[in-house]
Formats: sequence, structure tokens, C-alpha cells
Amino acid sequence: MKIVVLAGGLSSERAVSLATSRAVCAALREKGHQAVFVDLFFGLPDAPENLESVFDAPDGLCPSAEIAEQAPDLDAVRESRAGGGKCLFGPNVLELCRLSDIVFLGLHGRDGEDGRVQAALDLFGVPYTGSGYLASGLAMDKAMAKRLMESAGIPTPKWELLRYAESDIDGLAETLPMPCVIKCTTGGSSLGVFLPDDRDALRDALRKVSDYGGEVIMEERVIGRELTVGVLGDTALPAVEIVPAVKEFDYRAKYQTGGAREICPAPITPEQQEEAGRLALLLHKTLGLQVYSRTDLLLDKEGRFWCLEVNSLPGLTGASLVPKEAAAIGMAYPELCEEIVRQSLRLQRRG
Repeated sequence: MKIVVLAGGLSSERAVSLATSRAVCAALREKGHQAVFVDLFFGLPDAPENLESVFDAPDGLCPSAEIAEQAPDLDAVRESRAGGGKCLFGPNVLELCRLSDIVFLGLHGRDGEDGRVQAALDLFGVPYTGSGYLASGLAMDKAMAKRLMESAGIPTPKWELLRYAESDIDGLAETLPMPCVIKCTTGGSSLGVFLPDDRDALRDALRKVSDYGGEVIMEERVIGRELTVGVLGDTALPAVEIVPAVKEFDYRAKYQTGGAREICPAPITPEQQEEAGRLALLLHKTLGLQVYSRTDLLLDKEGRFWCLEVNSLPGLTGASLVPKEAAAIGMAYPELCEEIVRQSLRLQRRG
């Protein structure tokens, strides 16, 4: 099949997306597909006159891709595109997508997981992997996802949507319950998430979180073991336990060697594995997600699970969590990528 692996974009998770997409592209080419790597924002400004010949590129246009310690400077990314322009889709991107059999969405974060790219592809009648635009948008918005969790009886920490001005910060810092988590509603990869230990740190978090855009959530801080459970089709994959090597499991710790140990399958009881999988599947279906997702949970000292959020386009590098879970049931990485394509092609999209 002719497959466009759509990467990058203008999300704070751009570097993670580039790494995912490079790995997916190589895996699909290993399975015999004419997969090509395409940066959503930069596109193909020097594409050949016969655009379809791009699928014959011997290297799939795959660049090198490493995740740096810091998230990318998106203003610098915008300024570096030749010709400028505000359109999210770079030169020849949509045209090449329309020539493909399917688009593999290797995007993460806003402009990838929020449903807008999915909606655009639907309008052009272009098949793509993963969930549709509405479910993607619901999953990306942590406040909306929490409301739906509560309506479905899915346990999630107590939370509050905060709307405040600079003049309100001192008062909030003195009155919000502690310990708590401060996060933006549209963040990912631990960006825009703050775990204040005291009220001075809380005050600082309330100021800094606005830099990440979106609304702000205050969430009760539950102390427990960090677990994540992937869903593939109608099946929950084995849980992974994430054991951070540092106190703050931030963007740097998440993607740099030694930041955490990831144990798969997680050392939990069969009953706990069943319950974690049940909750991940229930959240996946409650939001209307399709094909695959990954739910983050906490397991507290009393043995209760708490769902934090769900990722509609989880990381898919060879070292990412969902591929590790798939490997635990005997599914190799190239097979996982191809299975995502296969299941996605069976969906009936609006378009």
C-alpha cells in the first residue's frame, strides 16, 4: 500500500512525533509497503512534478530523529519554514495524502490529537489511522474527558477547572487543597503538568501553566504506582508499571535514558491486571476511540485504580509503551504498525 506517515506539526510534542513517525515508516517499509515520511508543517516544497513518484523514494524520505532534553521552540519552527504562511499543512501535504491508500497519523499533542487534522482528512475523504475527529478532541481535552469518566463511573481523582486572572493567583495559592496537581487541559508528554509541594510552588505553577495554552485543571494528588494500559482493537494489552528514577517525571525524564524503569508486564495480581484492562477498555469505548489508545492510571495503597487520562495517539517508537505491551503478547513492532493500518482501513469514516 501507499502510506503517508504524517509527522511533526506544531505541537510541543513535535520531537516525539518525529521519532514515532520515523520508526513507523521504517517498520511499514519492512513489511513491504510504500511508506513515506512527511512533515505536516514543512511538507514537500521541492516535490517532483509527478507527485505520486514520491512513494518510490528508496529511503521513504525518513530523516534522523532524536528527542532532545527540551521541548522544541515552536516559534523558531514556524519561522524556519520557507515562504512562511500560517497554514498547518505544508506544501503538497494534502495532495500527497489524497494519493495514498491511508495516512498513518504519527502526530502527538495539539494539531494532531485534538481532532482537527482528522476532520480535515475526513472532508477530503482520506483514510487515516486511529480515532475520528470527535473522539480525538474529547480525549485531548482533559476536562471533557474527566466529565465523561465521571458519567461512566470511571474512578478519577477529584478535580476542578480553574479560570483566573493574574490578580487571583495569590488567593488561589492559599486556598486550593494540597497536595494537588496543576495541569493544562491539552498538554502531553508531561508538559504543562506541575506537582507543587508547598504553596509557594503552587503559586509558581499557577503562573507557569498558562504558557502551555488551554484551560487549567487542579486535580487531587493521588499517591500510588504509575501504570499505563494500551488498547488494541477490543483488547486491553498487559499493563506497564513506570518507576521514575527522579522525583519529577517530566518531559526530560520521560524521554532520556535512565529517566525511569518500565516494567512490562507490570508486577500486579491477575485480578488487578483484569481491572486495569477493564477500565482502559471502558474509557476507550466511553470516548468513542477507535483502533488503539493508551490509558494512564494510578494504583493507590488501598488497591484502588484511578484513571488520569487517555492518549488517542500514544507514542509508537520501538521503545514506547504500547509497542512494549504488544511485544509482551508476542506481537513484533512491524506487526503492530501493520495491524493498526489494517484495523483503521476497516472503519467507516465520514467523508
